[in-house]
Amino acid sequence: EFSNPNGEILEKDQTFRLDLDEAQGDNTRVMLPHPEIIEASEVGHVLLVDDGKVKLTVIDKGEKHLDCRVDVPGKISNRKGVNTPDSVLDISPLTPKDRSDLEYMIKIGVDWVALSFVQQPGDIEEIHSLIDQHLAEDAFRPAVMAKIEKPSCFVGDNLERIVDLCDGIMVARGDLGVECAPEDVPLLQKQIIDTCRRAGKPVVVATQMLESMIESPTPTRAEASDVATAIYDGADAIMLSAESAAGKFPEESVAMQQRIINRVESDPHYHKYLDQLSMSKKDTATDAITTAARQIAQTVKAKAIVCFTLQGSTVLRAAQERATVPVLGITPFKETARQLVMSWGVYPDLPRSGSFGFSADDEDFFNYENPAVDEQADDFDMVLKNACRAALRKGLVSDPNDLLVVTAGIPFGTPGAANIIRLLPAAGPSCWDGVCRVEDV
Repeated sequence: EFSNPNGEILEKDQTFRLDLDEAQGDNTRVMLPHPEIIEASEVGHVLLVDDGKVKLTVIDKGEKHLDCRVDVPGKISNRKGVNTPDSVLDISPLTPKDRSDLEYMIKIGVDWVALSFVQQPGDIEEIHSLIDQHLAEDAFRPAVMAKIEKPSCFVGDNLERIVDLCDGIMVARGDLGVECAPEDVPLLQKQIIDTCRRAGKPVVVATQMLESMIESPTPTRAEASDVATAIYDGADAIMLSAESAAGKFPEESVAMQQRIINRVESDPHYHKYLDQLSMSKKDTATDAITTAARQIAQTVKAKAIVCFTLQGSTVLRAAQERATVPVLGITPFKETARQLVMSWGVYPDLPRSGSFGFSADDEDFFNYENPAVDEQADDFDMVLKNACRAALRKGLVSDPNDLLVVTAGIPFGTPGAANIIRLLPAAGPSCWDGVCRVEDV
């Protein structure tokens, strides 16, 4: 802390010391209560104070201090953040309070946990280990999202490994733009989105999307273009921050973002851009079925692709294809349904007990290790009828002759197995081309 509660003004080219001395600071020095930053910093490294408003360069280093040259002058005051774009800190991104909060969140059953300031794959391994420690044996595992905002995430194969370890990624452009050059951020955003799409992981683009709408009822044209670019790039979701959390026009901000989404997704060029990214296919039945479902839906102009899934892997694979129609994900697990909301084009549906090809009671229905399977699972016609009902309930079909492409795995209850594909009208599996088969009663 500074002796002056209003802080101090640092002049260009002056020397300013950061140390571990608890005495109050002045115009020449202040305590930096993070010895790991002093230890990791070297001569020539840059330190950014208060989101880059003040820029310091290390010119000398001692055991307990850093002497810095002020390159970008400005005001420095109490409790401002310090970014270290040139250093990888040998510390956990999880503070003791974070660990306590994580334990509580696991107990109450949150769907997603997001980790800020991820530096390297080991940070994700650490949070997975903590989740393993606190997760009850019969509890549903929360999905993990990594916020990418440190340059070290792009060193070597760090990004690919982080994406592989996570269930989703957030492009946190605020801090990323502080620690990286502004002209690099659009390129890094595209790199992150492409990496996530190839891995089939949802990616969220966030921060400063409609920043001016904190104070204004309309965005700048540049902001509207920025939001549209994230959508054209192939992001699964876009997120508002201060615009809706603390701004004067939260509803208008949400409505504007939705208007931009609708406009871009109606553009004929949109899917051309999405198709430009080559996707590697695995030699599996699931990959073959989901790829075929996309092609069939496009050929026959189906209204939706319907995927029956347990833990979401088949639906994620369908979303990865970026089909021209919505993906209806039908799952017996409410937690899976909630997690799937994050993925591109997915409309999750949670059927009542008995409508997924099961007849188990509700208390047996949410057994994640041993999903309910019984004789009714073989009644595939019943399953297809419920697919049609779910599509109607979600408003994805409006005419009995609207077509649906349905994928499923037989036997039911086999995670990740998709080995059946059916094309059927919204009227049900007993109907085709306006003619319905009447069964004897």
